[in-house]
Amino acid sequence: MSVASATLHPVQTELAARVAVIGSRAPTTSTANLATEIDAIRAAALAHGLYPAVAVTQAIEAALARGERGPLVIGWLNILRDAVSCDRHDGPACATYLAACSVRLSG
Repeated sequence: MSVASATLHPVQTELAARVAVIGSRAPTTSTANLATEIDAIRAAALAHGLYPAVAVTQAIEAALARGERGPLVIGWLNILRDAVSCDRHDGPACATYLAACSVRLSG
């Protein structure tokens, strides 16, 4: 579902890099910091019409609010990285990424 970095819009490249940094810090940072960083990605994705990424950030924010941490969050960050790189921004693409989050949640 993701596209090669060479074909990404600069905003997508920047957001993918930010997701990678969040992922590397996730095991040691607080839930509040994670939520703040995810919210910043959500706002940037929304501003640029990257709706699948917006949908995934909302799922991650809900998971953090429920107290989820560890491998589940890392898995969702991997999905978010793919979502920010997605070349589709329609409803079915959002649904696909949300389904991936649900599958990750249920194991």
